[in-house]
Amino acid sequence: MNPRLEGLVAATRQSLARRAAEVPLADVERAAAQRGSEGRPFAEALARPGTSLIAEHKRRSPSAGAIRPAGSCAELVQAYARGGAAALSILTEEEHFGGSLDDLREARSATELPILRKDFAVDPYMLFEAKAAGADAVLLVVGAMDAKDLASLYSLAGDLDLDAVVEVSDDDELDLALGIDADVIGINNRDLEDFTVDITRTYDLLADVPAGKTVVSESGIVHREQIEELERVGVDAVLVGETVMRAADPELAVRTLVGEPDPAAPT
Repeated sequence: MNPRLEGLVAATRQSLARRAAEVPLADVERAAAQRGSEGRPFAEALARPGTSLIAEHKRRSPSAGAIRPAGSCAELVQAYARGGAAALSILTEEEHFGGSLDDLREARSATELPILRKDFAVDPYMLFEAKAAGADAVLLVVGAMDAKDLASLYSLAGDLDLDAVVEVSDDDELDLALGIDADVIGINNRDLEDFTVDITRTYDLLADVPAGKTVVSESGIVHREQIEELERVGVDAVLVGETVMRAADPELAVRTLVGEPDPAAPT
């Protein structure tokens, strides 16, 4: 694990320890069970024709600093929905991204779009938390854990009726994702060691992804033309955060990315 990612995971474990001390696992498990089985809407949303847009709520990041630290999460995700987003990604990591489970709960109460809890899930507790807070999917970053933990968390996600986006950034990580037969593979175009972004990483790794998998390209996507090119090579979805978070009009920004006309524009 590279030092930067190791630091992010360490912070996640510290935050997790605080929450687990306040709320026992048994209580979180009960809260998750109350949501019951609600299908797998996240992966289904990505499988629709064309390339789906996952619009992200992210207050800040280690690479970009403050993005949109204030404001209503509910209002933002409703704007995303009106713009045509197929699904949402809600950052819940606290120290480096300024997110929280409260953001996830607020998003869940504000929209029916399927929601990915985006965090460094490294412990079963976090999957039960995600389910209890209203998430439909969780992120499993291959580089943040060993192969045994990856397989265990992926299996648990299935048991909880959560989709899992298994995120990879190189060939070795892709092999591990394929080894657990991951259905949804996220290709991170951002190097978590130096935070540089190179969208060609998606093209390079896509060639080794078997047919039948759902592929999500993450980071570095700012223009509709990029999405169209990714669609041509078979990418099923893109995850976009900073571009829509910084937009003065998030609804219009999403509408532009998905190629939908602005209903307010003169005809």
